[in-house]
Amino acid sequence: MTSGGPVDQRAVLLVAHVGRPDAIAAAREAADRLLAAGLSVHAPEVEAKALELPEVAVVAADGAASSGCELAVVLGGDGTLLRAAELARDPGIPLLGVNLGHVGFLAEAEREDLSGLIDRVIARDYTVEERMTIDVNVRVDGAQVATTWALNEAAVEKAARERMLEVVAEVDGRPLSRWGCDGVVCATPTGSTAYAFSAGGPVVWPEVEALLMIPISAHALFSRPIVVSPSSRLAVEVQSTAIDGTGPHGVLWVDGRRTWDLPAGARVEVCRGTVPVRLARLHQAPFTDRLVRKFELPVRGWRGAAAYRRDSAGRADT
Repeated sequence: MTSGGPVDQRAVLLVAHVGRPDAIAAAREAADRLLAAGLSVHAPEVEAKALELPEVAVVAADGAASSGCELAVVLGGDGTLLRAAELARDPGIPLLGVNLGHVGFLAEAEREDLSGLIDRVIARDYTVEERMTIDVNVRVDGAQVATTWALNEAAVEKAARERMLEVVAEVDGRPLSRWGCDGVVCATPTGSTAYAFSAGGPVVWPEVEALLMIPISAHALFSRPIVVSPSSRLAVEVQSTAIDGTGPHGVLWVDGRRTWDLPAGARVEVCRGTVPVRLARLHQAPFTDRLVRKFELPVRGWRGAAAYRRDSAGRADT
């Protein structure tokens, strides 16, 4: 494995689900095509070892070595793309996903499209859009104990299955409601089709800038999902339920990848992220089409806008 190519050489970051043989095979195919076209290929150490290609440059765990890459090709499901986002967000590298998972909502192409996708990468034939992120702070007794970010969501959940978590939700510095619940999801529009969707939240089109808060199985009169301004600040406080100030602990999960324990009294604060995630796009299809395709929504019987206009004109003539 090499340490990298010339500074002025085009480079692509390759991230794959190394636990799946089909993902490694697809990544090796992509790497071979890119190298043959004269591009440099970078990969995290685990992927580089799995590819067994000496020409592949190893990316450090902190992602610093990926800063010279123009694009990240990601082979796997949404979880793999979220891992790639941790390497690509700060240097601003666009992510181009190839779905090898189930839904793969963030992916732009399927496995059978890989050859054409690589051709588009070599030709720089793609557009880039920015997706809103959230910044997350964790405080215990007023002291900040963790700070992180998310593309999809920050989820405060109960740590013990047999007991509900007592929380107070806050919006813009004002208390909203107290819930006995399984947890609370704070999500971005991108995350509205992930955990937030499973928790009963609304689907929000990605170009809409907003923050979402969705209680999970809340035992309360008011427990509806809410959508607030992107400039709002959300907070979830874990409440004590015992005389001695203790109570059921919670746990914070961020994009399903990073986690922190939340003792009674912990406070999770969420606001709009300062750094977006960039996604590469090959197609300009409306988000509605992606929603229908990924969730396999029934649309049989739709006659289209043109048919509707013809019917309307016909009715107007009678």
